[in-house]
Amino acid sequence: MKFFIDTANLGEIAEAQALGVLDGVTTNPSLMAKEGITGSENILAHYQKICDLVDGDVSAEVISTDFEGMVKEGEALAALHPQIVVKLPMIADGVKACKYFSDKGIRTNVTLVFSAGQALLAAKAGATYVSPFLGRLDDISTDGLNLIDEIRMIYDNYGFQTQILAASIRHTMHVINCAKLGSDVMTGPLSSITGLLKHPLTDSGLAKFLEDYNKGNQ
Repeated sequence: MKFFIDTANLGEIAEAQALGVLDGVTTNPSLMAKEGITGSENILAHYQKICDLVDGDVSAEVISTDFEGMVKEGEALAALHPQIVVKLPMIADGVKACKYFSDKGIRTNVTLVFSAGQALLAAKAGATYVSPFLGRLDDISTDGLNLIDEIRMIYDNYGFQTQILAASIRHTMHVINCAKLGSDVMTGPLSSITGLLKHPLTDSGLAKFLEDYNKGNQ
């Protein structure tokens, strides 16, 4: 399972990279705005900084909602750095753009996916990644993990190479459950990754080891 961090904060990205388990980064306009990154030139420069920090894929989202606009933006993003994956919305023109980029060998991440049918369309269009938003489904009392399970079954049935990128991850149990279901990638906040480190028995066991060592080595 690949670990992506869902942020535009360079400090958080660097911390996750230093842990040695980071495989990539996902961003979106909301995350850029949260960091005060505005204006097309500043946004492109920030993507470059992110690519300089990590070794893996960096999903960069288009703003346009029409086919021509997505193609123009996507081509500019893809030309920015080899690690860039063009992030497209799950709408009709987004599917068309996904197919266009796929035919040209440009990698894509189809985002805002909330149904197995949408995930099937993305795979048919040649998406590199599909991003089902399980946390947002949980928010409206719908089982987000069930969607991951459905997509996994469909992709396995037909041998689709599109990778399931579980998005809108909120906490560590989302990560564990997605791993159990066979999600190829997870993307979430830094806390969802570092939270996997924590267990009270680890803390108490380490404290006991150190206590015993200090007793005999004073």
